[in-house]
Amino acid sequence: MKTNPFGIDPGMMNANPMLAWWQEQWMKGANPMAKMQAAWMESLAEAMEFEAQFLKTVAETGQQMTQCFNHEKPATSDEVHACYQNLVKQMTDAQHKRMEQATQLSHDFRKRLWEEI
Repeated sequence: MKTNPFGIDPGMMNANPMLAWWQEQWMKGANPMAKMQAAWMESLAEAMEFEAQFLKTVAETGQQMTQCFNHEKPATSDEVHACYQNLVKQMTDAQHKRMEQATQLSHDFRKRLWEEI
């Protein structure tokens, strides 16, 4: 048993090593939770980036659609049809890419979580 230099209860003096050990264990337990939250935030940031890319494609496609109809003379139906088909293909490709990224995102998130565990 330790000596009592400042009139502290001897029971508390003996408990300090146990409290120090408990605090160390508690901090080790909190750290993986913070890492898991960081992994979740990284996945969320990637999802937001994918959505921003898709919205950019939507905006560009809308701008191209306006250019298809912005002629001084009326365009022929074949020109309008070709322009429209090109825009539909761009949007379809963008949507497929978006869905692939969304599917991959869940796998990446699981991988990050597994690495943290």
